[in-house]
Amino acid sequence: MDINELIAGLESDLKEITSVLEKCERQRLRDVLTQEQKKIEKELAQKRQQKLQQAKKDSGEKTDTALKGYTVKINNYGRFIPHNNRHRLFHNDMHGLIHLPLFVSLLGWDQSDKFVKIYITLKGVHTIPAENVEAKFTERGFNVLVKDLDGKNHQMTVNNLLYPIIGAESSKKIKTDMVLIMCKKKTTKKWDCLTQVEKQSKEKDKPNLDANADPSEGLMSVLKKIYTDGDDEMKRTINKAWVESQEKKAKADDFDF
Repeated sequence: MDINELIAGLESDLKEITSVLEKCERQRLRDVLTQEQKKIEKELAQKRQQKLQQAKKDSGEKTDTALKGYTVKINNYGRFIPHNNRHRLFHNDMHGLIHLPLFVSLLGWDQSDKFVKIYITLKGVHTIPAENVEAKFTERGFNVLVKDLDGKNHQMTVNNLLYPIIGAESSKKIKTDMVLIMCKKKTTKKWDCLTQVEKQSKEKDKPNLDANADPSEGLMSVLKKIYTDGDDEMKRTINKAWVESQEKKAKADDFDF
């Protein structure tokens, strides 16, 4: 029965029992009717409260598209770059790479013959209602929306996956501080990287090794790139190796008569 019908029925009962009480003269009977009157009043108050809560919920669902709070949006994706033994996602925006906010990071991705799995770390995501985490899939991407986590909404969009996926058979799983995105492969083909952008970037970064060129020049080119892209520890290692090689060369020259 509809809650409005329940309220209308209780209001009619209350009106009728009030009318009987006004005409009743015997005290014992009045006591029984008074108890019943209080029960009806209590139940009526509960139903009215339920109706109010339902109205608030319906109102919230209607305005759900206008999400409350700040929303983090990431519209495109670049390559994965190791950082402190983790893989963080970067946005490739023409001339630079922009870090994602710390509360949204990509722990990494792996694959099986059937699925490509993306692990998105989001602190506390397992503590919110499951319906607050939405995932939608297309043939070449996915969109994840996490609503009302610590007063913020978090949205992640990948629309340039390396190969097509089967959206209807893809899914999400919520784990401790993590959302696992499972993209169903269309074929069992192994993915060398996650996105088309990453693949293009890798191909662009490949050293140009000419078969007729001096092998030492190709090696120097690779070392220069590693040095340029490497962290401080890598640069110290390369510098040390370079100094040692020069010292050995100098000693060899001293004995060359």
